[in-house]
Amino acid sequence: MVIHDLIARALHVFEPETAHRFGLMALKFGLGPRQLRRDDPMLASRVAGLDLPNPVGLAAGFDKNAEAPDALLAAGFGFVELGAVTPRAQDGKPRPRIFRLTPDRSVINRMGFPNQGLDAFEARLRRRQGRGRIVGVNLGANLDSEDRTADYVACLERLKDLAQFFTVNVSSPNTPGLRNLQAHGALDDLLGAVAQVRGKAPVFLKIAPDIGDEEVPGMIDAIGRHGLDGIIVSNTSILRPGSLTSALMGEAGGLSGPPIFERSTELVRVFRRAAGPELAIIGVGGIDSADTAYAKIRAGANAIQLYTGLVYEGPGLVQRIKSGLVKRLQADGFASVAEAVGVDCNRRSSAG
Repeated sequence: MVIHDLIARALHVFEPETAHRFGLMALKFGLGPRQLRRDDPMLASRVAGLDLPNPVGLAAGFDKNAEAPDALLAAGFGFVELGAVTPRAQDGKPRPRIFRLTPDRSVINRMGFPNQGLDAFEARLRRRQGRGRIVGVNLGANLDSEDRTADYVACLERLKDLAQFFTVNVSSPNTPGLRNLQAHGALDDLLGAVAQVRGKAPVFLKIAPDIGDEEVPGMIDAIGRHGLDGIIVSNTSILRPGSLTSALMGEAGGLSGPPIFERSTELVRVFRRAAGPELAIIGVGGIDSADTAYAKIRAGANAIQLYTGLVYEGPGLVQRIKSGLVKRLQADGFASVAEAVGVDCNRRSSAG
């Protein structure tokens, strides 16, 4: 996959959104990397009823319109999350809206859920029915929606039999007011409405890394009360850590990459401590190596997701993480990745 990593880095001569489009087109035309060997059995696990061949997933935002899920799975991901999809097509925020903070190996985006809408998304999912593997859908709300709960419900009702899991995304910072749905009463109303229309596929809640630890018990309670299957920790951050050095650090939007690793990982640990071993947790935020992936798992994540790390490391990062995880699991005496989940959840990092 070295050649694909070099190509991915060469695309940095283009502005980020153009580079992303070229990468997605290459995948659609079969020019992406392909994993030829089966994953090591140590990496297999069952998470929220999903049988994952490995714990390394692709986060939502890369394939917003369900254009290349099978090419992404062929590259070695254990699962892929598509979207966010909204009921109506929308352009999102004005460009430029993605910024590489290269000195910080980070990205700021203020996309605002640009996508082709539910009709196009549903049609593509219907065409791939029967192909197997684990594909999830990130559910969103239109920027100008007067009833955001109705938007989530509409998307889930249409797609509930076409994907293997769904994510209720209440944590994007780029749709004004969306994060207000994380508040206790609003979250109860939303999850109650989602529970009424869901099918058999697992449903996750995706939250921001900027919540306080004191909010965690209420979220766990709401997840349990409405029968959701797990939580994704976390989305991008509106905060700007003092470690940032890029001249673009002041751009509005959500920050992703290594600067949010400590907080997002500590939040995984907080959720695992509060929820115990049963809640399914997918850890996202700042994963760019086998070491950071393993730390997220040991903090309490059953599985992980990548995005920004791929921007700087290339698609070969997926295989490097998986092979590195096997070595670390063996060195620590674990027979499977599931055995390592949460073994450090009682340790507090400096971010705690």
